[in-house]
Amino acid sequence: MNKQTKIEALTQAATPFGTTEGYMPGFGNDFETEALPGALPQGMNSPQRCNYGLYGEQLTGTAFTAPSHQNERTWCYRIRPSVKHTHRFKKIDLPYWVSAPNVDPDVISLGQYRWDAVPHSDEKLTWLTGMRTMTTAGDVNTQVGMASHIYLVNESMVDDYFYSADSELLVVPQQGRLRFSTELGIIDLEPQEIAVIPRGLVYRVEVIEEPARGFVCENYGQKFELPGRGPIGANCMANRRDFKTPVAAFEDRDAPSTVTVKWCGQFHTTEIDHSPLDVVAWHGNYAPVKYDLKTYCPVGAILFDHPDPSIFTVLTAPSGVPGTANIDFVLFRERWMVMEDTFRPPWYHKNVMSEMMGNIYGQYDAKPQGFVPGGTSLHNMMLPHGPDREAFDKASNSELKPEKLDNTMSFMFETRFPQHLTAFAAKEAPLQDDYIDCWKTIEKKFDGTPGLK
Repeated sequence: MNKQTKIEALTQAATPFGTTEGYMPGFGNDFETEALPGALPQGMNSPQRCNYGLYGEQLTGTAFTAPSHQNERTWCYRIRPSVKHTHRFKKIDLPYWVSAPNVDPDVISLGQYRWDAVPHSDEKLTWLTGMRTMTTAGDVNTQVGMASHIYLVNESMVDDYFYSADSELLVVPQQGRLRFSTELGIIDLEPQEIAVIPRGLVYRVEVIEEPARGFVCENYGQKFELPGRGPIGANCMANRRDFKTPVAAFEDRDAPSTVTVKWCGQFHTTEIDHSPLDVVAWHGNYAPVKYDLKTYCPVGAILFDHPDPSIFTVLTAPSGVPGTANIDFVLFRERWMVMEDTFRPPWYHKNVMSEMMGNIYGQYDAKPQGFVPGGTSLHNMMLPHGPDREAFDKASNSELKPEKLDNTMSFMFETRFPQHLTAFAAKEAPLQDDYIDCWKTIEKKFDGTPGLK
């Protein structure tokens, strides 16, 4: 007698977008999303007529002929084509947002520098007027190099929009909360998260919680990507599933508006009569993304020695030299230190890369004093740096038992190019004039006799 079995219907997931409402998981994925049912064409990119009377338009982040594994583009289905989002341009001045090349003859960039957090003020500052460039490197015109900025924001952009034709922006909040309303969806951002806003994407920035302060790495070169893990394998460091791309969102709103464009280091505005955030549906792999830094899983030495800081790379932007980055974004977060017979903090070194560091919160192990939350430091190419006297003495004489490096989150914008200070960094930002003295009391221990000193 045949035994009959009853086949139950499968229970289907309630949402196609993953477990984080409003976002789709993955890094570099091909996404598809629509804010109205049937707005996204299926099986083709450019139908003769789009549903809802929408216009089909492609936004490309790479050359058409880029290799398929690097090719990035997104098809947008929007209320108006973007040719309606610009008109005649008028040049404007944003004096504190500076682009490379910017070599100020009155500024000495050679040296080890550290700044306190740039203070807030009562002045009303938006995402554009509140940007303060600290360093520049490379050349925005040839699309190599970067700039590092501090942002101070306490006022939302209203009927005011922006895009950069020069760069993608890596945003690292330190205080307050911001909303990035973009053509492709909405990203809410707070400290211990980061966002990457692609080159050419239109958006406005609104303040959710003020005052807002943070750091920006402006990448003139190839796009950020995840670093190769090599023998580490498929897991740890930054995992693809933890990156979140927003679902489609649009507004159909008529109002006098301005669009500001950053192009070859200059700023221009154009006036239009509607919101340009009108993409009803889209599909592709060129899109903004956010990432929770608390999901970064560090790896490191578990017996002896201290690995190179590159082991903590979250994102990298390649250069034309294999293995040498245009930019590395490196994260130093809470982790266990367990190495035996090892000097555990970063050792003294000088290298070919230039290091711009920022402190999100807590205390950095190589500089127990002075490197404050919101503060920054610069150690330029081939300039020596390392622990101060207090950190060296403590690490050299401590009992080496397993120790949790806690209450700390700092990062580094590292580039193969020398970073040049702006006039703001040299003359207006709260520079710690005595930083160089943190190594002054390091003493000579050598006396010609063997043994540990």
